[in-house]
Parts: sequence; C-alpha cells; structure tokens
Amino acid sequence: MFFRNDPANLQVPSAADALPGRETPMAVPARHYVNGNPLQGPWPQGMETIVVAMGCFWGAERFFWETPGVYSTSVGYAGGSTPNPTYEETCTGQTGHTEAVLVVFDPTVVQLETIFKIFWENHDATTANRQGNDVGTQYRSAIYATSPEQLAAAEASRDSYQKSLADGGFGEISTEIAMLGPFYYAEEYHQQYLAKNPRGYCNHGFCQVAYG
Repeated sequence: MFFRNDPANLQVPSAADALPGRETPMAVPARHYVNGNPLQGPWPQGMETIVVAMGCFWGAERFFWETPGVYSTSVGYAGGSTPNPTYEETCTGQTGHTEAVLVVFDPTVVQLETIFKIFWENHDATTANRQGNDVGTQYRSAIYATSPEQLAAAEASRDSYQKSLADGGFGEISTEIAMLGPFYYAEEYHQQYLAKNPRGYCNHGFCQVAYG
C-alpha cells in the first residue's frame, strides 16, 4: 500500500495554525458503559490518572477497562491545541491532538508498570504517526503524565523497552512523552465503542486486526 505522505514527515500544527475549536465541551454519558463508574471526575480518593495514545482509541480503551484496578476509562483528544475538537476535526490532523485514552486507576491494585506494559505491548511504538493503515499525527504514540513522578517513570519505562527492542533488532521508539495538557472528551458514541458494538470494528487497520 502506498501513502501520499511519509508518516514520519508529518508535522503537528502549531497553536497558531491549528483549527479554532469551540468553548463548549462535548456532552458525554455520566457513567461508564461497562462498569458503571463515573466517566468524569472528581475521582475517589487515591485514584491516579494518566493519558495514553496508541492509534485508534476504540481498541486502545478496551485494553484498559478490562484491567483489574482500573476504575474508569474514556476516550478523547490530547496533546494538541484546538479546544473541544470534534472527531472529524481531529481526523484532519489540524488540531494537533492524538486519539487518546484517559485511564483512571487505583495504584494499590494495579501498578503503573502494568499500565505501561499494556501500552507498549499493544501497539507499535516505533512507527511515527502511524498504526497499521492509520496514518496521521492523530495516531502518534504518546504518554501524557499527570505528575512529575509519572513522567520520570514513563521515561524509564521507555528506556527499558527500547533496550529490549534494540536487543531484538527493532527500531527506535517514537513515543511522545510529556506532561498532560487539556484532555477533551470525545463524542458519546466513541465512549466504550467496542463494548456497545461487540461485532463492530473501526474502519482502521489496527482495530481490524485486533477485533475484526
């Protein structure tokens, strides 16, 4: 398959060049479709949050809601400039956002290392701006930390995983690791999509392979 643009050469737009977006957030359900927990905070005491991007967010979210100790998950947009973008806007690559998953977890039940293990082992972190047939900056690999401790742990995890990849003859990790800026919830129909549509799959290469 041939791509018009080399995914590695695609650029995230600057704030000045990004789409303008809007002030009004997306309306999302009050409760998680799978476990019934709230989809938005404030969260119970002791919970931690982290945001990850692994390509199409439909498939990525499922890995985390199935993990014991994860209290809630939701999909949305992070890492860019456009406030409250729509899915269609994000798909243009002109918002700067990734398709991302907010993971709310109890660190006394599931360790951050487990979250990272799920992240690294369920997408290709060496392909810049691409997962399967999905091409664009919105599909870039990313970890957005919510504390300096998480940021340091993410960087250490990347370095460890990179060594394993190098030992196996694989390439360099392209994952963006940064502190989380605003996280914008995606539209209602995207939330827990694969639970609501168990026979469905997104029209993207990675999800077709994983769930088609």
